[in-house]
Amino acid sequence: MRAFAVTRYGQPMTEIDAAEPVVGEDDVLIRVEAAGLNHIDERIRSGDFRQILPYRLPQVLGADVAGTVVRVGARVRDLQPGDAVFASPASARIGAFAERIAVRASEVAPRPASVDVVEAGSLPLVALTAWQALVERGRVQPGQRVLVHAGAGGVGTIAIQLAKHLGATVATTASAANADLVRSLGADVVIDYRSEDFGAILHDYDLVLDSLGGENLERSLRVLRPGGIAIGIAGPPDPAFARSQGLPLPVRLVIRVLSARIRRLARRLGVRYEFLFMRADGAQLREIAALVDAGVIRPIVDRVVDLDDVPSAVEGLGSGGGRGKRVVRVAG
Repeated sequence: MRAFAVTRYGQPMTEIDAAEPVVGEDDVLIRVEAAGLNHIDERIRSGDFRQILPYRLPQVLGADVAGTVVRVGARVRDLQPGDAVFASPASARIGAFAERIAVRASEVAPRPASVDVVEAGSLPLVALTAWQALVERGRVQPGQRVLVHAGAGGVGTIAIQLAKHLGATVATTASAANADLVRSLGADVVIDYRSEDFGAILHDYDLVLDSLGGENLERSLRVLRPGGIAIGIAGPPDPAFARSQGLPLPVRLVIRVLSARIRRLARRLGVRYEFLFMRADGAQLREIAALVDAGVIRPIVDRVVDLDDVPSAVEGLGSGGGRGKRVVRVAG
């Protein structure tokens, strides 16, 4: 089948003739109709993640899928051929830039009925990231204050809407050109990152969702109230993440060193820092789909590309910009 894979780190992705996916007893085979593009695709291609995600090349990329169930494994009971579904497969089994993908049934959910397949394909990874940051880790409550960085991006557009639904006052950073968009999604405070310093404007926030890392993350710690939490999705990874992934001891030691500075600063300020690496979860996707169908969350699609354009589209992720998600139309 047609697929696009990393055959060598740092080089453009290549079209390959991939073997048909193996469908285990707990899996479903999905005919891919749309696949979201995510920054992790470019970070894998470039080799940035080779230590924590040690793939055997060639590796087909693509961590978001929306499509139709073709076949189910012998132990699958709640899904059947013909079902319209969406998923973000576990990191060991990514591969949505292809005509078909096998995914564990527990990671799959019926896709929202109120959006088209492209919009559904834009959602899984970013919506799960926002859910796990705000609901699972942050336990955001009504009246709390949440800062979402890069509010016009893929994670940001969903996180703003979810935080607002949870009852929080939401601040976000965005360009002036995207101010109206993020306000329409529920942002109460919009800070133009090009001309304003969020650190001088915000204080006593309960949670920061940071997708930028580096100096931006360090400055974010200072806007938190004592006991507040900064959740980083751009890094640095922390020791808890390394343990959860079962990484080799040398890699765990490197991660401990790389994250030492930000963890020390957090302790000194009386706040917490946690690294979040999205976990595949079909049950959470069902809850997200219900929110989409209720009109609480709407997907924001920046642009749609064809499967043939995957190599250039993935490399283009490194330049940033855009509003919401970019999506590959595979079939249908």
